[in-house]
Amino acid sequence: MGYALLKEEIRSRIWKLMEEANIASFPRPVYGRIPNFKGAEAAAINLSRTHEFIQAKTIKVNPDSPQRKVREIALTQGKIVLVPTPRLRGEFHLLDPVKIPDHRTASTISGAMRLGRTVRSEEIPEVDLIVVGSVAVTESGDRVGKGEGYSELEYAILRELGKVKETTPVATTVHSSQIVDRIPVEPFDVSVDIVSTEARVIYTHRTRRNPEGIYVNFLTPHKIESTPYLKAYLAKRGNVRGSL
Repeated sequence: MGYALLKEEIRSRIWKLMEEANIASFPRPVYGRIPNFKGAEAAAINLSRTHEFIQAKTIKVNPDSPQRKVREIALTQGKIVLVPTPRLRGEFHLLDPVKIPDHRTASTISGAMRLGRTVRSEEIPEVDLIVVGSVAVTESGDRVGKGEGYSELEYAILRELGKVKETTPVATTVHSSQIVDRIPVEPFDVSVDIVSTEARVIYTHRTRRNPEGIYVNFLTPHKIESTPYLKAYLAKRGNVRGSL
C-alpha cells in the first residue's frame, strides 16, 4: 500500500473513532477536517504553559477550530499571531493584540480574517513557534493532516522566506485518541516537536529534519492553480529549489 493510501486509512480510522466515541466537537461531522475535539481548550492551556510558548513573541497558528483557544491565549498574552488564509486562498493575516482589543473574536476564523492586517510576504516577522492542526500524530513527531498539504506549504513558504528555521519549534494540539503508533513520512512532511493533549504535553525529540523549502516536484499543476497565494509566490520567486 502506498504512502497516500496508508495516510488516508489513518485519517479515516481517527475520524471514525472520534465520531463514534463522541470525542468530536463542533463543527461535525469531523470527516475531512482537522477535527475539533472535547478537551481542545485544555490542550491549548497545556501548550501555553510550555517554555516554547511562553518565550515566543510571534506564533504562526493554523486557522482551524481546535486551535482557536491557542490563538486566543497567545493574543491575551500579548503575542503577535500569524494566521494563513484557509487553503492559502489569500495572504497571511497578522493579529496584533495591542491593536485588537477583542481577543476572543480575533481568535475565531472569521474574526482573524476580518480584524487581522493582511501582510505581504516580506512583512512577515520572524516566527518563534509554529502550531499546526493534525488528524493524527505519533509520539516521535510524525503527523498527518486532512490531506490537502496546506500546513506543509505554509511551513515551506516561511522557510523559503527565512521567517522560520530548522530550530523553530513546531507544536500541535490533539486529543489523546489521535496519537497513533506509526505514520508514513514523505520528504515534504513537517514533523512536530511538541504534542499537547488534554492530558499531557509530549516532547517528541524528533530526529528527522523538516523540509528546507518548497518541493516543486511534489506539486501538481492543479494544486498550484487552485492555491492563489502559492501560485503568486512561485511566480514571484521565478525559480525555486526542486522542492514542495
